[in-house]
Amino acid sequence: MTMIPCFDSLRTAVRSVVFFAAVCTLALAPALRAQEAVVTLDPAATKIDFTLGATLHTVHGTFKLKSGEIRFDPATGKASGAVIVDATSGYTDNSSRDKKMHAEILESAKFPEILFMPNHVSGPLGDLLFGKGTAQLQVAGVIRLHGQDHDVTLAISVEPATNGQLHAAARFAVPYIQWGLKNPSTFVLRVSDTVNLDIDAAARIAPAAPPTR
Repeated sequence: MTMIPCFDSLRTAVRSVVFFAAVCTLALAPALRAQEAVVTLDPAATKIDFTLGATLHTVHGTFKLKSGEIRFDPATGKASGAVIVDATSGYTDNSSRDKKMHAEILESAKFPEILFMPNHVSGPLGDLLFGKGTAQLQVAGVIRLHGQDHDVTLAISVEPATNGQLHAAARFAVPYIQWGLKNPSTFVLRVSDTVNLDIDAAARIAPAAPPTR
């Protein structure tokens, strides 16, 4: 007979603990989701290919990534950071064409970097943070090419890869002539007025370090 009150007290205590844990979880979840995250690209494992249509054939080339870091707030989508491409690394496997590309089109000695500076990320950011399959993101920002800034929005597909890394892929067209670069066409050879870029990147994501005081 005396055991029933004990069981009642035990049940009450367990319910209190469960209720307290649930309250704590609900209270902490928004804070965890709102914590700023940082995505760091791996230059050695990132490929940047470009194609340029021409009269006789399609020109294929590559660029190298110098560095890349994007910070974003999952709660607001606000983003910052920079992805920096080495303009001097542009290569098409044709020495005379590459010389002209660097000297007359890119002027890479004067403008050695191509930058993408994000300002907003939209999409399933929670899925990205917790590695829940592929995330289709829209990343708005500014591309700085040949010393001029241009607003763009990139569609980027992100999925988990091996060893805790992420795999990100993007494809977009750069209207380089519209953006003020020299048209390389000649009387004989006509080329497209846009360059198609394909980016295949490896990256890691982690909570951003708290600001120092």
